[in-house]
Amino acid sequence: MKKILSVVLAVAFISAASGQEKNQEKKKEDWSKVVIDRAGDHFMIQGSWDNWSGQPDSIKNLRRGFSRGFNVAIMLNKPFKSDPRWSAAFGVGISNSNIVFGKAAVDVKSNTVKLPFINLADTNHFKKYKLATTFVEAPIELRYTSDPVNQKKSYKFALGVKVGYMINAHNKGKTWQNKQDLTINDYTQKETEKTFFNNARLVGTARVGIGNFSLFGAYSITALIKDVAGPAIRPYQLGLCISGL
Repeated sequence: MKKILSVVLAVAFISAASGQEKNQEKKKEDWSKVVIDRAGDHFMIQGSWDNWSGQPDSIKNLRRGFSRGFNVAIMLNKPFKSDPRWSAAFGVGISNSNIVFGKAAVDVKSNTVKLPFINLADTNHFKKYKLATTFVEAPIELRYTSDPVNQKKSYKFALGVKVGYMINAHNKGKTWQNKQDLTINDYTQKETEKTFFNNARLVGTARVGIGNFSLFGAYSITALIKDVAGPAIRPYQLGLCISGL
């Protein structure tokens, strides 16, 4: 009888202890009672590798080197009262993309209907050449932070969109060479014109990381070039984001 009573008491004690631990865990996970009084990723800097989807081989074969981008955004972060691990963020930013070409030219000043991509492999050309576009944007994100009280060590995820308007499009070539790649002079050319491009764009975004560092991706839902001016090229970016404040 004493053995049975001892077993019953032991089981009761274990059950009570287990229940207390569960209650503590449940209480710990009650994020609705946690007050978040610190900022969350208000300032973001992004560096990226840039590329185009939907480009035909006639353009793809002219591409050379490392195409890159740089983005900056200032955002307000609003945690949900019921669960501050989730938040909505919105703000303003600027995105820049530089697509690098080899022995080629993109004639943004052309009077033709379609944007010319010119192969210069057998004639004079620039040693370095790029097509650059810059957009002012309004980014919006739905964010998740695993530990909003200690954000610098927290896992973070975000999905969002950016609505943008083109403020600049230009080509830039440096160092004029002959077809044997010998330098003729150090001439630099820069031509600015937005005629061939869609001024408005919509971009889907995603981020995943820990603390102030994350990997991000961005894909343009709208085409870069107008329908009548060229192929349905959609730029995308993959890179590193540093956030804070």
